[in-house]
Amino acid sequence: MSRLFFSSRTLTTAQVHTALDALSLPTLGIEVVDQQACIEIPEAYTLPKAAITDTLRPLSHTHHFDFAILESEFQANEFKLLAMDMDSTLITIECIDEIADFAGKKKEVSEITEAAMRGEIKDFSESLNRRVALLKGVPESALNAVFEERLRLSPGAEELIAYAKANKWKTLLVSGGFTFFTDKMKEVLGLDYTRSNTLEIVEGHLTGRVLGTIVDAEVKRQTVLETCELIGCDPSRAIVVGDGSNDLKMMEIAGASVAFHAKPVVQEKTDFCINHGGLNTICKWFEANI
Repeated sequence: MSRLFFSSRTLTTAQVHTALDALSLPTLGIEVVDQQACIEIPEAYTLPKAAITDTLRPLSHTHHFDFAILESEFQANEFKLLAMDMDSTLITIECIDEIADFAGKKKEVSEITEAAMRGEIKDFSESLNRRVALLKGVPESALNAVFEERLRLSPGAEELIAYAKANKWKTLLVSGGFTFFTDKMKEVLGLDYTRSNTLEIVEGHLTGRVLGTIVDAEVKRQTVLETCELIGCDPSRAIVVGDGSNDLKMMEIAGASVAFHAKPVVQEKTDFCINHGGLNTICKWFEANI
């Protein structure tokens, strides 16, 4: 039997009732506990999953809640890999924008970043090269300053990683960002695998160039496939979490794709969306569906 899960940082019974009324589902006895509610969908209910999503998605934006349709087979032991984007997903910032701040070019770089994540710039490699070129001459010390002073984990990140480890999922951080930060995240959180871009640094300063193959959407997809092969699982047993158009290709091959505070183009194409909660919402889905 499928379940319908609702959550937000301030979920109320009224919000849940509004959603259930829109679906013509009963509201009697429905209660919100710890800002979440889980309702079993009656076997006789005939509205298809896609229609439920189409009904609830606009309501979730106007009434500020997240929802998930949980099939009975959506169980933690069915998954083996948690793959995540880094910037604006695992962490709250776009590292390249913050590095650019040290060069006095944050506005210019941020505009390119936003356009790329919205999918308006189709060639991610081109957009990254344009942005990195603007960083020429920035001291290497700026990277550490960004890490120490500005980088923060997204709400619920530590809980999600702990949940992954408890369920023996492998963890992969695959990012269009930079190795300086993904290496730090691997160390801090105890992640299993990382893949990202390497900034060229000469005599303690950024040269404005990226070394090696740029991690674009196709490389992200291939990295997930390679990691699945390495750990001996099918991509259908992977959960992929991201926020930008550069994440869509790896999301397409996953058993569960999650848009986290994502651009509209991403939310339209993923299995789940989180807009009003933290990354630990993913843990709550599994715990509610036991």
